[in-house]
Amino acid sequence: MTRTQRVGSYRLLSLRAVVLTLINLTLVLLTLSCRSDSDSQSLRPRQLRDVPASRLAFNFQADVASPPGLSSEEVKRIPAIQQDFDSRRSNDALLRTVPSPDGQRALALYGTADEPTTTFRIDLYSSDGNFIRNVTPPTLAVVFQDSVVWSADSNFIAFVGRRSNQAQPSPTPALDFGQQPVVPSESPTPTPTPAPAFAPLSVFSTEQLYLCNRDGYDLHPMTTRDGLIYFALSWAPDSHALVALACKESEWDAREKQFLTPAGRPRLILLTGEERLLDDQLSQTPPVWSPDSSKIATAFEVDIGIYDAASKAPTQARIALHEQMLTASALFDEKSTSKKSSPEVNKNSAPANLATVGLPVSFNPVVRLEWPVPEKLYAETAYVSLRSELIKTFSRWHLLTLSPQAAVLKR
Repeated sequence: MTRTQRVGSYRLLSLRAVVLTLINLTLVLLTLSCRSDSDSQSLRPRQLRDVPASRLAFNFQADVASPPGLSSEEVKRIPAIQQDFDSRRSNDALLRTVPSPDGQRALALYGTADEPTTTFRIDLYSSDGNFIRNVTPPTLAVVFQDSVVWSADSNFIAFVGRRSNQAQPSPTPALDFGQQPVVPSESPTPTPTPAPAFAPLSVFSTEQLYLCNRDGYDLHPMTTRDGLIYFALSWAPDSHALVALACKESEWDAREKQFLTPAGRPRLILLTGEERLLDDQLSQTPPVWSPDSSKIATAFEVDIGIYDAASKAPTQARIALHEQMLTASALFDEKSTSKKSSPEVNKNSAPANLATVGLPVSFNPVVRLEWPVPEKLYAETAYVSLRSELIKTFSRWHLLTLSPQAAVLKR
């Protein structure tokens, strides 16, 4: 090979090397660009359910309109079931009916003459008023009417009950099919009507959470912590779990003596029986679920607690609203004419400590939460008086608009 040929071959190799280098550099730049886009996308979740509770940001708005579609607290009874009690079960007092979400069935909550007025029983009916079966045995006394709840898919029924003092069953009157003729060869001595058969059931001295299926079968306790009182049940919208408040019996009795509404610690209860304590602080606000079933919220005075419902590495957040609520309440009182025209309101309706410390009359704890859409959490503040009946005054609604916290991108 001549010198000229060697030089030409060398230049050709050098050109190929340059081309390969440019191609490799282009591939590296494309890879980095894709990775940067991927990282950027991972920092911008498509749905709020993908944002951990600890990474939520919020915007507070005081004194807004009540949330749309707010459920009424009025207790309604299904007329067909009420008619069955009036005509066939005059010895039982129908307290409330709880229809299933699919509209096919309903629960009848009723009291009998031989049990305390604070407890009741549950029967299962069809939506057109036909009795199906007794759900609760006489050994179980059901409490807290607002904690008798259907799952969203209508497959399960949850409620709270404790051991009953009644030993003998009192069956639901059977349907009257007319008088049966007496066969001459048989004894004319009447035989007693058999009581409904119930499977053995564990009962406890304090209020526990119980669960059964939509047919009223497979009744069993979901919690077995005798000494704790469970209340304020709420189903996840996807029916995978329940949330409730629970407190010690001594804590319940202490608040009852002070005419205070019950307060408990929020707990997550899975259908598998697993239970997770969400917070150590007592709350008097019934917990609520986010519409996507990813989070749970409750309140502690005027602070809001939000918790991840996920079982793996869950987080929590505490939104402190004391200063915002205090400022908003002061402005609300200034604009309110009722305070000036009715000075007795401050004396008779407001808590005694407000007058002594000089807090605004309308500054009260959060007593109710509503979470209609993932981005909007509504909080109702009010003063609740618990004497012979529960009275709510100074009711005001506030709005927390939730969003992901701003993330810092790595350079």
